[in-house]
Amino acid sequence: MTAYFAPAKLNLTLRVGPPQVDGRHPLDSLVCFTKRLGDHLLVGTATDLELEISGPFSESLSAGKDNLVCRAAQILADVGGIPAKANIRLMKNLPIASGIGGGSADAAAALHALNNFWELNLPLPDLLVLGAQLGADVPACLTGQPVHMTGTGETLTPIGPLAAMGVVLVNPGVPCPTGPVYRAYDELGAGLDIVIRPVPDVSERESLLAYLCEVPNDLERAAISLVPEVAEAMEHLTASPDVRFVRMSGSGATCFALYDDELAAQAGKNFVLTGLANRGFWVEADRI
Repeated sequence: MTAYFAPAKLNLTLRVGPPQVDGRHPLDSLVCFTKRLGDHLLVGTATDLELEISGPFSESLSAGKDNLVCRAAQILADVGGIPAKANIRLMKNLPIASGIGGGSADAAAALHALNNFWELNLPLPDLLVLGAQLGADVPACLTGQPVHMTGTGETLTPIGPLAAMGVVLVNPGVPCPTGPVYRAYDELGAGLDIVIRPVPDVSERESLLAYLCEVPNDLERAAISLVPEVAEAMEHLTASPDVRFVRMSGSGATCFALYDDELAAQAGKNFVLTGLANRGFWVEADRI
């Protein structure tokens, strides 16, 4: 079987412009990925397209043809001119509708895994075109590397090395679907034109933190209006020892905190877990 890792995606920054004629929003985001936290896919032989989902966040996820993994498999098979035959096993470790690209990362992993499994050997630029048809975050997830994401997610600029930092992710256990957050954002009248500027050198910790302090996540207020627990998660992270920076990722509801190293991040995780005991919040530590 072919195995592939689908890491969590973090929007370290996220500027959002007003909706275009097609309803999509122009974006400006510095995106990175976790090292260990993520979903896992296994791909094997089958007489049809089969998706089996397990893991802590599998129960509320459909395994039907509308699943982004199945959609990714189908469009790849169509391009390759082959029948979509594969058994895909998805270990769902990341929360659903959480702003850390779980579904997008799974779709990207499926494209990579099946491209190899079916021996289509499509180059990355071709996969990026397919990924853009599936969602704004899929192209970035296909790269798996820190990128500056602009356009409506399809324009990706590598930024070179990103400062290594410890990270704690907190999700309140409440779905925060992208569509309603963007609608709330538009209703708040916050969608102003954005001016795209290159991302500076963020290979050093202090330069990265300085850049993050300058560029916000425009969707935070809209997400909090729908899921107040986002603010609570940020408050607990902000109070954690040795924390350097706190923000919501993507359209929420997952929030993250950055620390100088993984040891500090583990201490931050323990602090947050103590404060949110028995609240049903998902709390994990890793590094970027």
